[in-house]
Amino acid sequence: MPDTPDQIGKRLRYWRLRRNLGRKQFADMISRSTSWLDKVESGERDLVRIPTIELVAEALSIDPAVLTDAPAAARAAECVDAAEVTAIRAALGRYPGLAASAQEPPRVAQLARQAQYINHAWTSSHFTTVAQHLPKLLEAAQVATFTAPPAQQVAAHRVLVTAYRIASSVLLKFESHDIAWLAADRAMHTALAVDDTWSQARATRSVARAMTAARQRSEAVHALLDMSERMRPAVPRNPDSLLPLHGMLFLTASITAAKQEDTALALAMHEEAAQAAERMEPHYDTSDTQFGKANVAIHRVSALVRLHEAESALRFAETIPTGAINALPPERRANYLLDLTQANTHR
Repeated sequence: MPDTPDQIGKRLRYWRLRRNLGRKQFADMISRSTSWLDKVESGERDLVRIPTIELVAEALSIDPAVLTDAPAAARAAECVDAAEVTAIRAALGRYPGLAASAQEPPRVAQLARQAQYINHAWTSSHFTTVAQHLPKLLEAAQVATFTAPPAQQVAAHRVLVTAYRIASSVLLKFESHDIAWLAADRAMHTALAVDDTWSQARATRSVARAMTAARQRSEAVHALLDMSERMRPAVPRNPDSLLPLHGMLFLTASITAAKQEDTALALAMHEEAAQAAERMEPHYDTSDTQFGKANVAIHRVSALVRLHEAESALRFAETIPTGAINALPPERRANYLLDLTQANTHR
């Protein structure tokens, strides 16, 4: 059965909003009136002519089938597309701080809430939400680091580090490794501009992941170990925020060492992470890193898979309580299931 005008109109509106386009702005792009657009989006007017469908799809940077075919629409709605990756790349290529004096200073507290929302969307695998909101956050956070008063500088830099870190993660996931490295490097320079261990630990992990993707694994391990030693004296003074980050540095080092097939280092780093998780239980779930025993356990499985020890990985996976796995964010669970799939394939 062909899709109804109402269904097509809803998809058009969804993609217009996803592209952050206003009604008049989009109507002008396709040389139509806002009343015409309103009628199409409400289903009062049928978008039937192929040239018109192609015109609308081109303006939205989508395939025409995304508007007219339900399965194609469902698949596209779940994925970050090339236009959104391009928007993130474009945001990294702008320097709004150069004109900060002519702009209204953003409210740092509001930006921090936006960063937390986007970070939560990332760990929940709502990648399209991340891609839609991240470019604006990148620009606003850059301005904030130039305009915030001294008392809010650390908070402003934390927001920008978070934005760069998420940008790097998105770009790595969609294999834009060169720009992912740029975003991670920006995060590191931002973190080093303020005396804030939290920011530096976050940025180091992003840089290490970008290095690993670029096959600079030895450099990645060195950066992680240097940062872990740098922050070690500060961890006991602020365990609630720094201990999970300290543990995540070790987990990242463990996976990177496993990719180098350095079994001894991979297991040593995992043991360091396990000790950190023991010290912070049962409060790990209050951290947005989701660091804790379950996270350490699934990283052990991941490391064993990368060390080509499929049997050991599967045996260890059997010891992890199902409830602990289910409590992890979707993105972590998905990676864990992929590791189990790879282990079973190797076996």
